[in-house]
Amino acid sequence: MNTKPTISGEHDLFGENVQFGYNTIVGSNCSFGKNCFIGHNSIIEDNVVLGDNVYIAENCIIRSNVELGANTSVGANSILGEWLMDFYLDKQAHEHKLFIGSDTIIRSGTKIYGGSTIGDHFQTGHNVTIREGAQIGSHVSVGTLSDIQGKCNIGDYVRMHSNVHIGQLSQIDSYVWIFPYVVLTNDPTPPSDQLIGVHIHSYAIIATNAIILPGIDIAEDTLVAACANVTKNVEQYQVVGGNPAKPLTDIRRIKNKFTGEDAYPWKYHYSHNMPWEGMSYDEWYHSINL
Repeated sequence: MNTKPTISGEHDLFGENVQFGYNTIVGSNCSFGKNCFIGHNSIIEDNVVLGDNVYIAENCIIRSNVELGANTSVGANSILGEWLMDFYLDKQAHEHKLFIGSDTIIRSGTKIYGGSTIGDHFQTGHNVTIREGAQIGSHVSVGTLSDIQGKCNIGDYVRMHSNVHIGQLSQIDSYVWIFPYVVLTNDPTPPSDQLIGVHIHSYAIIATNAIILPGIDIAEDTLVAACANVTKNVEQYQVVGGNPAKPLTDIRRIKNKFTGEDAYPWKYHYSHNMPWEGMSYDEWYHSINL
């Protein structure tokens, strides 16, 4: 299918084999790589850059100043580069660039605001919201119905499961696991304008239904147990649980229930889709720190 879209201005920067569904609209000054597909009823606004092999499904809106890397797929009914509050003040489209890297899967219903930068190999579930000012690394996944509020910094290889809420100003370092229904808060005296985000350090695990209070620091190689209400900083190797959360044990004492072997720190025992897959964590770590 290669129907004629409604196109504003000249587009000398369309690559080979760019295809359009029915009722597509393309703004001015856009650049598309080769083998791109724009689905039925989708709108591409001005100054949009698509890399090679980008697939945009039906009923999507790609707002102005969005750049998508090669081999990216965008599911139906998604909006990328969504307007910030300044649009609603004067009904004018302001320049807030959104960059999303290559080899990305954005599933249907996702809304990502302008003014963010996201690395390669990014994935969302369905109906995810990511607000403005997010700095997100590579190989990050955000599960269905999750909500990342503004001005968050998220490292590489972070795994967020479904229904996760990441409060504004959160700092999540690389290799963190966050399981369903976790909430990171940011207001010590709600309601107020004096916000302070949570900081979760690398290799930490936040289990299902945990709540982390504003400004809490969760150290490396820690485990926050399911349903914990974390009101104090968590030190390295601690397992905390309860309401309020208290130290329960040293994470290095926990055994795998199936094998009886050590289970933590997890980086020494789990490697699927991690950069040290196929080798030990120590081998990988030394190889990148030579």
